[in-house]
Amino acid sequence: MATVLNDNGHGTDADVRAQVSDAEWAVRVDLAAAYRLVALYGWDDLIFTHLSARVPGPEHHFLINPYDMMFEEITASSLVKIDVDGQPVIPTSHPVNPAGFTIHSALHMNCEAAHSVMHLHTPSGQAVSAMSEGLLPHTQTAMIAGHDIAYHEYEGIATDLEERDRLVEDMGDKHMMILRNHGTLAIGKSVAECFLRLYFLERACDAQVKMLSAGRENLNNPPQGTPEKVKAQTPGEGMAMVAQGLAWPALLRKLDRIDPGFRD
Repeated sequence: MATVLNDNGHGTDADVRAQVSDAEWAVRVDLAAAYRLVALYGWDDLIFTHLSARVPGPEHHFLINPYDMMFEEITASSLVKIDVDGQPVIPTSHPVNPAGFTIHSALHMNCEAAHSVMHLHTPSGQAVSAMSEGLLPHTQTAMIAGHDIAYHEYEGIATDLEERDRLVEDMGDKHMMILRNHGTLAIGKSVAECFLRLYFLERACDAQVKMLSAGRENLNNPPQGTPEKVKAQTPGEGMAMVAQGLAWPALLRKLDRIDPGFRD
């Protein structure tokens, strides 16, 4: 497999595009864009944490980041395709993080809605994950996200394959998760849908950390029944429509203006 250097001086597998279907390539471009956006918004954690996506088709394959690249460097062709055992399907010189495989494979393999899985370690996400009450319904963004959030207790660095069953059980029919003492996570039927959910969750966590700096005695509680009203106003299919049809195309245009290299 030939390796060439892109404009950033990083190696890319020149013939990956020729080895994959158009459908897989489209997912690769979207997932690479998501990595670039996470870096752009300052949500990355050096080379750690992961965003992944199922590869279209009958095989149980999914795409994940090469463990030796910063998120701002990731391209469609540099993403690593692995099977359910974490083994590369296309030969690659890049390593794969086993902790990322544990969390992501559990959800990809067992949750119908988990075509894409994204997990972060942002300071705000970690802070809320360490709060006993979790996400508070004190902002509109928190109310949009809050009714769709599950919680999973911290079990140490996620290298134990037995934890996968507990992750799936705790996720249930939700689409977002706060990993206690760890960070945030979202799933979606597309990269776009998953990213938008993660965006709302991260924004809600950031707002919570800032509002609590004013002291709990100064918080304004929303009127009784308001969180339930917001839940009815933000059904899951609405999130998918807004993500795929409106927000994601705009985000791709934003990236193209900054650096279209994620498409390589």
